[in-house]
Amino acid sequence: MKITFVVVGRLKEKFLVDGVEEYLKRLRKFTRVEVREVPECRTLAEEGQRLLSQVPPDSWICVLDVAGESLTSEDFAKKIAELNLSGVSNLTFVIGGAFGLSAELRRAADFRLSLSQMTLTHQMTRLVLAEQIYRAFKINRNEPYHW
Repeated sequence: MKITFVVVGRLKEKFLVDGVEEYLKRLRKFTRVEVREVPECRTLAEEGQRLLSQVPPDSWICVLDVAGESLTSEDFAKKIAELNLSGVSNLTFVIGGAFGLSAELRRAADFRLSLSQMTLTHQMTRLVLAEQIYRAFKINRNEPYHW
């Protein structure tokens, strides 16, 4: 399985860069991981097209959306396991910019995920998502997360 993060912008704050890199390093023990960044755009439509252009072919697409479905960590792990068992080999997680997601991007998604009812910055979303994907792999392997 390969996981691709398609995101708007670069991480700026050191604590976010360090945190995301730590979870990606941990995650790479279980799967291939790639991050594709696109620059912020003037319109949602343009940003959506740029994001979609970075999604690998034949990828299952999950967009991070405040109006998406909320899952527990265990249910998220189960979803990843089910996708893997059904033959999905490429998972792409798309994080839009500060102004949200285009309608085209929402329509292209196979799943819309909400990490919280609270609003998170798109940069903080990347950190939380990386941690939750890592946690999902640990859950699916029946490995302890907290030591």
